[in-house]
Amino acid sequence: MLVGSTLQSRYKIIKLLGKGGFGETYLAEDLHIPITPKPKCVVKRLQPQAISPEIVRLFQQEGEFLYKLGQKYD
Repeated sequence: MLVGSTLQSRYKIIKLLGKGGFGETYLAEDLHIPITPKPKCVVKRLQPQAISPEIVRLFQQEGEFLYKLGQKYD
């Protein structure tokens, strides 16, 4: 993903936060939220060599954890 691109007409990618064995993590703005400035969020791009049910479960679990964390901290 390129910085400045928009994912699913919703998330504007601001910067790459990190890469790992399962994919990439980006800081993004949520363009669907009708306030200015747009709230920041984390976008994860899953890119493992093979997608198993366990990888999908861990990816979903991480997403849920990050969502909860974002509700408590800026």
